[in-house]
Amino acid sequence: MEYSISTILPIMLLPFFAFVLNAFIVKKFTKTAVAISCVAIFIPFIMAMRIFIDFVFNKYSSDYYIHKTFTWFDLSAGAQIFKVQMGIYLDNMSAVMLLMVTGVAFLIHLFSTYYMHDDPRYGRFFVYLSLFTSAMLGLVLSDNLFSVFIFWELMGFCSYSLIGFYYEKEGAGNASLKAFMTTRVGDVFFLLGIVALWTTIGSVSYVEIYKAIAESSLSSPVILFGLGIPLATFAGFCIFMGTIGKSAQFPLQVWLPDAMFGPTPCSALIHAATMVAAGVYLSLRMYPLMDAGGLLEFIAYIGGITALGAATIALVQTDIKAVLAYSTISQLGYMVLGIGVGAYSASLMHLITHAVFKACLFLSAGSVIHALHDHHTHAPVQEMPRMGGLRKKLPYTFIAMLFCTLAISGIPLFSAFVSKDRILGDALVMAAHSPIYIVPAILGFCGAFLTPFYMFRMIFLTFYGEPRDQELYKHAHDEHFSYNRNLPLLILAVFTLGFWYSGSLTGQGIVKVFPESKYEWFQVLVEKPVLNKFLGRTATPLEVSESKEFIEHSHYDPNHGIASEEEAHHVHLIHRFGAAASFLIALCGILLAYSMYITRKFSPEWWTTTFAQWTKALKNRYYFDHLYIDILIQKLLHPFNNLLAWIDMGFYDRYAVDGWERVLALSYSVARWFDNIVIDSVLVDGSGISVRFFNIVLRTIQNGKIQFYFLVLLFVLASYVLAFKPVI
Repeated sequence: MEYSISTILPIMLLPFFAFVLNAFIVKKFTKTAVAISCVAIFIPFIMAMRIFIDFVFNKYSSDYYIHKTFTWFDLSAGAQIFKVQMGIYLDNMSAVMLLMVTGVAFLIHLFSTYYMHDDPRYGRFFVYLSLFTSAMLGLVLSDNLFSVFIFWELMGFCSYSLIGFYYEKEGAGNASLKAFMTTRVGDVFFLLGIVALWTTIGSVSYVEIYKAIAESSLSSPVILFGLGIPLATFAGFCIFMGTIGKSAQFPLQVWLPDAMFGPTPCSALIHAATMVAAGVYLSLRMYPLMDAGGLLEFIAYIGGITALGAATIALVQTDIKAVLAYSTISQLGYMVLGIGVGAYSASLMHLITHAVFKACLFLSAGSVIHALHDHHTHAPVQEMPRMGGLRKKLPYTFIAMLFCTLAISGIPLFSAFVSKDRILGDALVMAAHSPIYIVPAILGFCGAFLTPFYMFRMIFLTFYGEPRDQELYKHAHDEHFSYNRNLPLLILAVFTLGFWYSGSLTGQGIVKVFPESKYEWFQVLVEKPVLNKFLGRTATPLEVSESKEFIEHSHYDPNHGIASEEEAHHVHLIHRFGAAASFLIALCGILLAYSMYITRKFSPEWWTTTFAQWTKALKNRYYFDHLYIDILIQKLLHPFNNLLAWIDMGFYDRYAVDGWERVLALSYSVARWFDNIVIDSVLVDGSGISVRFFNIVLRTIQNGKIQFYFLVLLFVLASYVLAFKPVI
């Protein structure tokens, strides 16, 4: 496949054109607009599939990439050069991401035609979906942080619009503002990191940043609070703060649960293929910068705290979407933990596997919610304590949700057993080499116990047992197979199996599914960037097709880059021990949930009563909302804002603005008096009067009459005679 404008840019531009077109026609031609949105994401999916096949089956080396640029604008003048380059960066990672984003987004579009069909703003929802998907695809294809930031902010606007889609509800409006403002905190730091890199190396292209790190150009200090901080540390921290905001990491995780006010397909898109995935993807791209800045330990702790903290809050949630929301935060914590412990490939794999099963979980939750309506208020029901026994009424949804729950729980044969457990294995490896990683590893394994517990709690409360609200169950709609309701769920459920990503049933290479494949394509093709290989490489113009001659192909390395055979064996043993421990921990979590909610051997009420204070803290989300809203905003920022308002209005406006007005008014009065009296009356009008007077005098004297001249002569002579009269 040749890579040029016609084969790359339509992946991003088709959904964008669908957004522009549908924005004008959606009111009158709603069905046509919906069809255009679906087709505009299906075609990029086909194109992304071609790119994926080209990269994966041709087995290009992990450092192979296609980098094409074009001049966005050129403001150069003379010796002053100011030219901004934009471009696309396509490698194995972006090929995998493109396939995931387009595939999952298309299935969400398809499900939305069922879920949103009776909504009065049915067409408008698809307008936002097209723009949202286009922004994420643009971010994946971007070759520099500046264009990433543009698409990053565009997704922020789309999330604001979709979370507040039901704007007539006060909670939806508050949630959209909360998401917008919270993510802005991280975005400000992200922009600061971009500026720091731009002013140092003159570019924010991935390739130029990698070159600068390889050449040690980012070791110069930045003076901050009187301390010299290496530029790589400062810029890496700022960019990672963008990830903390966008991917809802501690301590900026508060916005994501409230995003549930948006329609369920919107939640699936935000929590799976776009938005939160963008933050982790950015950190993976900037992994060399964060490594050079010595930030990996900090990142590991943030990921571990987020993974366990969100998992504990999910234990007490009763809203089915809230459980999935905190599950998303926890799983994002595992991805960030993977970045911190150097599990580069496993972190990206978990990003992909999570996108698949979390999209399926949210769409399945949407199927459940769509089937249940309160027979008094006719409002959709999301509270799990009112459900029960729904597996008989919703068999396809139950199968899909069960598969995804097994996947997220880390059960063998399923995808998270391959991806998440490799992250935990690498965390154990790092803990064995450095004590500083022991705490993140423990946090990760504790989260691995809680995840299957709260997920199977959701399954048991929703689908098992007797219906707890008989009237709700009686009025629930029976599920009949349909292409736009059940097919997306079942397709996603199929891809929760682990062999798609590892080539073997267990992920440990014990039982191979594809005998001819001697390696795991994901682990081979996606590796940490080798920075020295970027030295001397240049971009090609966007309109020029890429030459593929002499491209090095990847080779399977059973030791995964570890030089020592003994060390490689040691790492393999730790990974297998970690996988076994993770499976046993997950099994214990499932059995505990079964004992509590099916056999009732352990009473959930006993736990909530015994640990009442902790339960209260969990229900209040560890009081983060109280901390931010009641203390930070109302008691600190509001008084500070009032102080600034007093300075602005009571001092600056009163004295600097209004006082200056009085000074100007007085100056105007003086200037007007000086202008009227001195300039106009004395100088201008006085000059005119003087000229007229002398004109009269001269005109009288020079009248042309000889008699007058003779009299003047006599007068002058008489004057001389009198003046020189002799003194006696």
